[in-house]
Amino acid sequence: MVSVTWLGHSAVVLEMAGVRLMTDPLIRPHAGVLRRRGGPPASRHWREIDAVLLSHLHHDHADLRSLRMLDQVPILAAPRNATWLRRRGLRGVPLEGWTDLDGVDVLPVPAVHHSRPMPHRPNDALGHLIRSDHATVWAAGDTSLYDAMRDMPSWAGRESIDVALIPIGGWGPRLSPGHMGPEEAAVACAMTGARVAIPVHWGTFHVPPVGRFGDWMDRPADLFADALARIAPGCTLVRLQPGETCESVLDR
Repeated sequence: MVSVTWLGHSAVVLEMAGVRLMTDPLIRPHAGVLRRRGGPPASRHWREIDAVLLSHLHHDHADLRSLRMLDQVPILAAPRNATWLRRRGLRGVPLEGWTDLDGVDVLPVPAVHHSRPMPHRPNDALGHLIRSDHATVWAAGDTSLYDAMRDMPSWAGRESIDVALIPIGGWGPRLSPGHMGPEEAAVACAMTGARVAIPVHWGTFHVPPVGRFGDWMDRPADLFADALARIAPGCTLVRLQPGETCESVLDR
């Protein structure tokens, strides 16, 4: 069974084979200038996490105060990012190849996301393949499209990707380079042969006062649904709201 709880933005709690993993925790009401629409996720969703999968160190993905709320769990990250985390008193673990987490394996995969370099943090970025005996999940992280996405199933040793946690938007009306919008996200699902797509990185955070105007926060979800039906019709959409859980994703 694969269970997915979306906590907003790129924060997802993934349960596979008895292991609870969390991607890119941002579980506070704000991070810097970003403000969350609605309240923060309930602590019951993010307690007792076995490990964190961190895609990169931008503040909306690597919020130090959120990471410190998770009781010193291992944080699997690119090697330079792991070193940076350890220097700040966190359990950064360098992720360089398949890593076994009690029967669930994690592999770093490419992410093309280098358009906003930070002078004070390393700029390495990656996605994650998470594999159990019965399912494979791709947590894409922030990335633009790249040709090798087609190789994702072979990297996992499978014929297809079962679940794609796929970013479809951002925290503003316009996306900067290094991101996928709804159309690109649907192409990524087609390229990887994903059976199920769960859209993330949309509808959660904004920079005041932008979030008060227009429908830009909600629009990506409908656009992605339309694009997925056209471009990857064999892929099932599971659309969650922040705090919502899909207990058996692959039974949809």
